[in-house]
Amino acid sequence: MRIPIRSLAIAEADLHQMERDLWKDKYVFGTLLTNGQTVPVKVRYRGGHTRAYPKRSYEVVRDGQTFHYNAEFDDPSLIRNALSFWFIERLGLPSPRTKHVRLFLNGIPLGTYLEIEAVEKGFFSRRRIGAKSLFYAINDYADFRRPSGSSPLYGYERQSGGASESARLLSFLHGIHRHKGKAFARYASRHLDVDNYLKWLAGAVLTGNYDGFDQNYALYRHAGSGKWRMIPWDYEGTWGRNCFGKLVESDLVAVRGYNHLTEKLLAHRPFRLRYKAILRRALGGLFTERRIMPRAMAMHRAIDSFYREDRRTRWSYELFLGEPDVIRDYISQRRPIIARELMRL
Repeated sequence: MRIPIRSLAIAEADLHQMERDLWKDKYVFGTLLTNGQTVPVKVRYRGGHTRAYPKRSYEVVRDGQTFHYNAEFDDPSLIRNALSFWFIERLGLPSPRTKHVRLFLNGIPLGTYLEIEAVEKGFFSRRRIGAKSLFYAINDYADFRRPSGSSPLYGYERQSGGASESARLLSFLHGIHRHKGKAFARYASRHLDVDNYLKWLAGAVLTGNYDGFDQNYALYRHAGSGKWRMIPWDYEGTWGRNCFGKLVESDLVAVRGYNHLTEKLLAHRPFRLRYKAILRRALGGLFTERRIMPRAMAMHRAIDSFYREDRRTRWSYELFLGEPDVIRDYISQRRPIIARELMRL
């Protein structure tokens, strides 16, 4: 099976500038050959600690749309992000679209990459979703707790919407702590799309995304309802491995998740029953080897021969070949764990 080719061209002087400014988010200009057309683009490195890896990740803006080209350096399968977004989309949450590609830079093959649709204004317009504002959860202060000595907005970066939207988010975060008991339940129902949130929670819990509860998500205010909604992001550490590629136990992530808002929501029986129904429905069909493994195997087969040729990958080809079994084992072990925890929830 063939996968698409993306060919970047960047002037050598600009490449040297990118290397000198490795930790800065400064764009350089270049071109991208994609689908037989050469288009002008802006390019920069992306990621946190991953910028120091020998296989860099890139952010590319073309025709007003942003794409992330992730090296997935810590994932020996290269498919965990893509598989997670596919899965969470079927849980009922809009999720970034992905595609595996072969990336070239000035004619030099960089290896197999995951092309990921960025969550930005166009993400919503392509899905005909009205969004008043968009915030990225950028650090572990975005766990909805009451921060000590800093603003509750410290964990967020506003991507769209004016200062009034930041004020609305601040008010929402304060309200989570100000309201107690039944008053909190009423407040949450008015200001949070609870079903959306519980599906997001289920996605992180089922896939085992330990790092997904206090950062690595997008938060937006829906135009029609005025309520806050969640979008998943960065699911590389899932399906039996953590974000650094280490094998982890299938019971690493508790069914209740780990942030303050989740704790307050699940303290109320009606919300808890809705969450349990979402998980039971997933166990009954979507979160099964029969449903997930054909998709995982198709992704794995598509990049097999290219992975073997990739000299920049961190992992051996032999390890890559065994990754479908890791994912399959995770699902088979995770299902009874979820079922047992549901009995105690």
